[in-house]
Amino acid sequence: MPAWTSGNITDFPMRAGTFQDTLRVVAFGSCLWPAVWLGWRAYQGQLGTNPIEAVTHATGGWTLRFLLMTLAVTPLRQILETSGWVRFRRTFGLFSFFYGSLHLLTYVWLDKFFDLSDIARDVMRRPFITAGFISYALMVPLAVTSTAGWIRRLGGERWRRLHRLVYFSAIAGVTHFYWLVKSDVRRPALYAGILTILLLYRISRKLSARLGA
Repeated sequence: MPAWTSGNITDFPMRAGTFQDTLRVVAFGSCLWPAVWLGWRAYQGQLGTNPIEAVTHATGGWTLRFLLMTLAVTPLRQILETSGWVRFRRTFGLFSFFYGSLHLLTYVWLDKFFDLSDIARDVMRRPFITAGFISYALMVPLAVTSTAGWIRRLGGERWRRLHRLVYFSAIAGVTHFYWLVKSDVRRPALYAGILTILLLYRISRKLSARLGA
């Protein structure tokens, strides 16, 4: 991408680094914007008659979207034959955990007021909440081990095996959403369709690699 080059080639590393830093800032700001906008609407009293439900649905929706975006990075890189998308994968993954944490906090704090016994009963008796807790629990080790230091400690292969938990987290998250919705299932069905395509793509790639070996 030569758009930021100049006549002096020694300027390229600095300018390339500046451009990549700018991309990271833009990506971070874009990922954070839904939370900022949600907070502003809450401050303005624009969340409707049931603001807790509005916050719960918004944070849950963004958790799933960022999970799916995380899973979409590798197929996009392979299909478009460019590595540029890879730099956003960690950002998307961490923001899925961020919005998942907000989603869980809304339920635990604003809905249940930290009543642990009531929360435990919900987890045991309401399958959609069970699925949601499983999805979030699987994201925790992924967020904790997302740093370069953890990759070195675990080793590349063990780290990759651990991070396959993202598939199961996404499946549990979509299941949580589908079981939550009682009538109009079009949106959870859309997320389930996107997730299915992303998983089938990975399976087909692995099968092709084995057959070609």
